[in-house]
Amino acid sequence: MPGSVPPSSPDPVDDAAPAPVAVSGPAHLLRVTLLMAGSCLPILGAVLIAPVLPKMQDHFASVPGAKALVPLALTVPALSLAVLAPFAGLIVDRLGRKRLLIAATLLYAVFGTAPLWLDSLGAIIASRALVGVAEAAIMTCCTTLIGDYYSGHRRVKYLALQTMCASASATVFFVLGGAAGSAGWRVPFWVYAVSLVLAPLMASALPSPAALPSPAARAAVGPDPAAATARRRFPWRPLAGICGLTFFGAMVFYAVPVEMAYLLDDLGVKNSGVIGLATAIASAATVGGAIAFARLGRSPGPLLPAVLALCATGFGLMFLAGNAALLVLGAVVNCVGTGMLLPALLTSAMSRLAFEDRGRGTGLWMAAFFGGEFVCPLILLGGESAVGSLAGAVGLLGLATALVAAGLAAARRHAAAAVDPRPLPEQVV
Repeated sequence: MPGSVPPSSPDPVDDAAPAPVAVSGPAHLLRVTLLMAGSCLPILGAVLIAPVLPKMQDHFASVPGAKALVPLALTVPALSLAVLAPFAGLIVDRLGRKRLLIAATLLYAVFGTAPLWLDSLGAIIASRALVGVAEAAIMTCCTTLIGDYYSGHRRVKYLALQTMCASASATVFFVLGGAAGSAGWRVPFWVYAVSLVLAPLMASALPSPAALPSPAARAAVGPDPAAATARRRFPWRPLAGICGLTFFGAMVFYAVPVEMAYLLDDLGVKNSGVIGLATAIASAATVGGAIAFARLGRSPGPLLPAVLALCATGFGLMFLAGNAALLVLGAVVNCVGTGMLLPALLTSAMSRLAFEDRGRGTGLWMAAFFGGEFVCPLILLGGESAVGSLAGAVGLLGLATALVAAGLAAARRHAAAAVDPRPLPEQVV
């Protein structure tokens, strides 16, 4: 059948499947805009208050342990998201994507603006943990809805667009947080109220998956052959592999954003403007990688070894860098790779999931990704202690990335040989 994928194919992508919603016109544009905006809310939570942490530190200087507790206000949402995303996925599949998305978007505003009125550092950290709960639901729902609304290469395109928007928004939110923070450390928290605008638009503009063709009808036209099976087991084994790779990929993805300033500082670059410019250039490279992935329009599986090899090359250049220019060049090479890596991993996961399992599977993928984000600085800190320098730790991560790339390439060759064994020339009689 045209567009069908043999069962042995490691990367089933419904290339020939029509999307179950319109893919042009004002309604389509608004739908995509809302899904991308929703996907950026967890990024807002991750970077918006970073510029005001020193001011928060000064404000709570009299609180015991404030030096360790204040940074938690920045990182605890990611930890909450990683822990709770699988549960959000279960709720998505059982209660519905749209309903949970709207509720979580409203709660995001409530929890996100809470520090405007809270005076206790412990209460602020608790509110930040609740922001992570809302983020887990929002990110899982938005990504699941992209998988519901679109199929084949359109799905690849919009998952890549999701990465591009998230990467670009990180730079915007960092600048916005710094500008707002000049008026006081509480002021940036007002930005969380933007979700109050998004929630009613989502309620009116996003079609409910219940109104889309049923799984049986979708299977009849080919978007998801697995849905034609009335009763099937959740694809734990293939999803476990992609989630494990995603956990590692998240460490690769976040290494440059987390450590770039420290690496530049080690090279003697102290000017915050230069550091900010270098970080922005790397962020732009991530966006470029996501655009390149969307334009390639290929199944992500065959690309993963090459993408990881590109990331490893960037890490190698950063390890060898003796000056800021070479360090930035290595970061750019790495970030072009990571811009392609994230949508490749996410598309690989989505291609393994039927409609009924997509929420749970997306939640597990999110848990793996944000878990990798959370441990990334800890892994690099351990590597720095082992080898004596942060550049050396980055080099070790690059070596590990190269080994993973080689392992994936070998596994794909082995799988291809098992599917289509061809006799060697000397075996032909």
